[in-house]
Amino acid sequence: MTKAASPDIIYTKVDEAPQLASVSLLPVIQSFASAAGVTVGVKDISLAGRIIAAFPENLTPEQRQPDDLAELGELVKQPNANVIKLPNISASVPQLVAAVKELQAKGYAIPDYPEDPADDAQKAIRARFDAIKGSAVNPVLREGNSDRRAAIAVKNYAMSNPHSMGAWVPESKTVVSTMSSDDFFSNEKSVTLTAEQAGPARIELVAKDGSVTVLKESVSYTAGTVVDATFMSAKALDRFLAEQIAATKAAGILFSIHLKATMMKVSDPIIFGHAVKVFLQPVFDTYGEKLAAAGVNPNSGLGALLDQVAAMPEATEILAAIDAVMADRPALYMVNSDKGITNLHVPSDVIIDASIPALIRAGGKGWGPDGKAADTNCVIPDSSYAPVYDESVLYFKETGALDPRTAGTVQNVGLMAQKAEEYGSHPTTFEIPHDGTVRIVLANGDIPLEHEVEKGDIWRSASTKQAPIEDWVKLAISRQKAEKCQAIFWLDETRAHDAELIKYVTPILAAAGVTDKFQIMTPRAATRLSLETIRAGKNSIAVTGNVLRDYLTDLFPILELGTSAKMLSIVKLMNGGGMFETGAGGSAPKHVQQLTQENHLRWDSLGEFCALGESLKFLAETKDNDKARILGHAVDRATQGVLDKNKSPQAKVGQTDNRSSHYYFALYWAQALATQNEDSTLLAKFVPIAQALEENEAIILEELSAAEGSPADLGGYYLTDAQKTESVMRPSQTLLRILGEL
Repeated sequence: MTKAASPDIIYTKVDEAPQLASVSLLPVIQSFASAAGVTVGVKDISLAGRIIAAFPENLTPEQRQPDDLAELGELVKQPNANVIKLPNISASVPQLVAAVKELQAKGYAIPDYPEDPADDAQKAIRARFDAIKGSAVNPVLREGNSDRRAAIAVKNYAMSNPHSMGAWVPESKTVVSTMSSDDFFSNEKSVTLTAEQAGPARIELVAKDGSVTVLKESVSYTAGTVVDATFMSAKALDRFLAEQIAATKAAGILFSIHLKATMMKVSDPIIFGHAVKVFLQPVFDTYGEKLAAAGVNPNSGLGALLDQVAAMPEATEILAAIDAVMADRPALYMVNSDKGITNLHVPSDVIIDASIPALIRAGGKGWGPDGKAADTNCVIPDSSYAPVYDESVLYFKETGALDPRTAGTVQNVGLMAQKAEEYGSHPTTFEIPHDGTVRIVLANGDIPLEHEVEKGDIWRSASTKQAPIEDWVKLAISRQKAEKCQAIFWLDETRAHDAELIKYVTPILAAAGVTDKFQIMTPRAATRLSLETIRAGKNSIAVTGNVLRDYLTDLFPILELGTSAKMLSIVKLMNGGGMFETGAGGSAPKHVQQLTQENHLRWDSLGEFCALGESLKFLAETKDNDKARILGHAVDRATQGVLDKNKSPQAKVGQTDNRSSHYYFALYWAQALATQNEDSTLLAKFVPIAQALEENEAIILEELSAAEGSPADLGGYYLTDAQKTESVMRPSQTLLRILGEL
């Protein structure tokens, strides 16, 4: 709920560790901001909050809450928008189901998620859930393109305090394997629409007998939009997976598959299901009908499959068959060796942009079922972006690991405004029900894109509007001018989608007179050049589409900084506002687990600190608030202090954790404001605050750590109990009293 009618800054309520951390940090932010007349409100975009907002008719008046995501979707179109966005859950189906069960247990009459809707009522419920699952938040809020880079303080600290890097050797058997044909890359077609073609379109499947099934009734396209369509052959996918399983076994290395089921929430769970089924093919050959009758869906993963099989009358027989097949297959890359959670257990557990960079940082090693590191076959079925990771593996085999002490940095300018896509939106992605031809029929009757498909193939379409493309190129020009470093458009002229983008890029660069400042290179070539550049201690700007923005802003930061959670991420909203994102949340579940077991939260809020400083400085410009500018620059000094004095959270009980890190951030922020000479009012306000924080350091730290080592009760996971969570995350009454004096 928003705490002010029209808050100057919106801080998002999200999920898991970032949300727990915000319960501790937000009072600090609101107290300090109030000294500059700045109000900070809150909007709930958490998974639980979005589920509750989607079913108001099922709930009591006390349980209902507004659709804050929809409200924010309108706000980011306004010129005065100023949003600090924390990482939220991009829900897989298992996560969505778990959240619903938790809400139901708390008395919320939310309907069950219908896996296979049986009637129109269930289809309507499924449609509401489908609007929530996966990466549903970002397309709504990202009304601008992305400027993402390492903050100077963070980069300096990483170079002075290098993280560990695994050793690469030329003999490493680790490989990246991808399809060579009949995947999304090879089957892609793309076209830029004319004014005559713009308007409502439909996607339909024409069967061999001429009957037509409308897959999507109304898709609205504007003139100048780049529209793509492609498909992956199910038969080719299965052949490829079977070949890779055999090749992995022969090489004696780990088998792993790397997807992003949270972003590509229709296509990638299906691909994941193919991997589970092919890995257990003899079991499905023998027991397929019984498994289907029991409701087993391989798309949900091996973990769900084992649970369902255990409840079947034939459990002993089928489980023995599974064990026999697993024993004959290559060892699986593990998500958690201690708990036996494999790469195939849960589709959302292994997210490609986090899993592959971590493996590369570790010298090409993944964890096996024996708890030991081993070389790995990294299977990435679609070849669109697999070359980025393949080239990285090849490069490090040749050159050895990167040295964080001397490495330059790769920044990113990402095309993502107005749902810009190059990978297929979930409403326009389909598992084909029967053989035929899928085609897009435009408003004027033109059929620019069509494919012959077979039952089980995965067909998808994407679109990118003209205005975001033009804004993206102009943002790249602006960033290159500011940085004066190498800048590369990661575009492949032999790929249909990229070829259409290049038609926009080259004239804009020419008109601005900066063609010589940029290169256009395939992702593979750009990967090699960028790695060579940062190894030489120089910087590069990667100008990419949305998927590569996601992938590269994990790959390079994990190599350079040891993590992608400490990036400065600014979304230049197209209508003048700003959104400041705070980093990745992939490790958040493990952090919550440790907190509930040991009352120690190791989540690092450095991303929030960086976003806050930029948000305040942006507010100073847009609302002519000089006090906000001073606060923003003081945040930068406080952030540097947290880093330089090693007050970031650490892993173990008894060490600095998230809450004590927030205390030091508040202390250094107050000290920065108490020593500046630009504003006497702020000086007078913060001199006693800084003094109180300094004098009470021992008491505050004792209060913050008193309960460490004991379990913490949050009253829930997806929807925590507010009072219990505040008790856990705000245990220092002394700190709260000092903040209350502002």
